[in-house]
Amino acid sequence: MQEFVTFAKRMADAAGEIIRAHYRKPFEIISKSDASPVTVADRSVEERLRTMIEDMRPEDGILGEEFGIKPSKNGLTWVIDPIDGTKSFVIGRPTFGTLIALWEGDTPLLGLIDQPISKERWLGAEGVTTYNDMPVRTRRCTSIKAACSASTTPAMFNGEDALWRNFDKQTKMMAWGGDCYMYGLLASGFMDICVEASLSPYDFAALVPVVQNAGGWISDYEGRALTLKSEGRVIALGDPDLWPQVVPLLKSSA
Repeated sequence: MQEFVTFAKRMADAAGEIIRAHYRKPFEIISKSDASPVTVADRSVEERLRTMIEDMRPEDGILGEEFGIKPSKNGLTWVIDPIDGTKSFVIGRPTFGTLIALWEGDTPLLGLIDQPISKERWLGAEGVTTYNDMPVRTRRCTSIKAACSASTTPAMFNGEDALWRNFDKQTKMMAWGGDCYMYGLLASGFMDICVEASLSPYDFAALVPVVQNAGGWISDYEGRALTLKSEGRVIALGDPDLWPQVVPLLKSSA
């Protein structure tokens, strides 16, 4: 595992160099088929990381946001989101991140969230989540009324406004924006709930080990473990004991 962790860190370092070279600089913004934006930085990062994996671990599979799937020959798959939060990157807001995960089948082995501008890095593996190499834990929160919740945007709920409004009304506060950065903050004990929808595997694959190894809960809305085939409705809790209080908010929105 230490070999994998070291390699993931090397990839994050390489991604950060590329991202910093483009951050708050002029670049073309391209709209993909789903109308989401992509930049030269997104594509350059993923190309670089794919090359590193293919050079160092040619038997491993790759699942990336920009360039699709390379099937695994040994059951191991690296899951890459070069810039999670491209909209934040485009406007110069440093709450995006590079996501790198390693899964063996449907089992997450490690996950890394890297914010290359503020130089913050969360890494979850083997029962420990670290923030800049120091162990972190989620915080206790036994009441939904005391919980600080967050999500990226109401638009991701595809018109299910009742869902996010439940959290907005029932929790202490709800913050918007943050993409993967929110999950790092949850792992470090600064917030309590992340609720999102319409995520792809490369959006959540790295988040699972980061949250779980910090002592938190992350699942789909039914409480099932996330896999690379999950539909992308994700709930993360700093305190797993909040789950019974969260279930009615998810159910009543259906």
